[in-house]
Amino acid sequence: MGCLRLILPVLIVLPIVFILIFFNLITISLAKLGLSPESAIALLLAVLFGSMVNIPVSRRRIVYEQPRPFYLRFFFYLPPRVTHQVIAVNVGGAIIPIGFALYLLPRAPLLPTLIATAVLVIATRLLAKPVAGVGIVMPVWIPPLISVGLALLLARDNPAPVAYISGTVGTLIGADLLNWSNFKKLGSHLISIGGAGVFDGIFLSGMVAILIT
Repeated sequence: MGCLRLILPVLIVLPIVFILIFFNLITISLAKLGLSPESAIALLLAVLFGSMVNIPVSRRRIVYEQPRPFYLRFFFYLPPRVTHQVIAVNVGGAIIPIGFALYLLPRAPLLPTLIATAVLVIATRLLAKPVAGVGIVMPVWIPPLISVGLALLLARDNPAPVAYISGTVGTLIGADLLNWSNFKKLGSHLISIGGAGVFDGIFLSGMVAILIT
């Protein structure tokens, strides 16, 4: 009973400590881009609440062939099942990070940013795989590492905005938009670009890239 009394407060406090450390790291990351602590917190809260908002951009019919046992295929006809799939853009996971990337664009060296973003588009397109019932799956740490390496190589004097822009825009285009034709294979009624939670690959790629630089 005495051990339980000691462990219980630790189990309650530890997650809070980790959350505070994470928020502090994000604030430090955004400070590298010239944001004040207040602006960084406001941006983070906007991403947090925006992650609950999806804006539909497309709606299309999907026809599924209903499986039938082999011995019934020649005797009974089952019409295909028709449903609709909505493709939406998540505010916190896509629109705000991309808007922030556009805000940083005048502060970043143009040619290194374009080269790094193009490489990220190709890399994330090759890495991202559509998995039915799950979504677009991709190793989450590889895009930030690639964007950081390219930023340090191409823009050593000012790598942070290059890393963020290439990490967010490159991931959005390569992993999500270039897989648009594969969305039907996912078998989901709602596809939310950037909507796998606040720490979706698009947002996480940018934040980790800045932190490492």
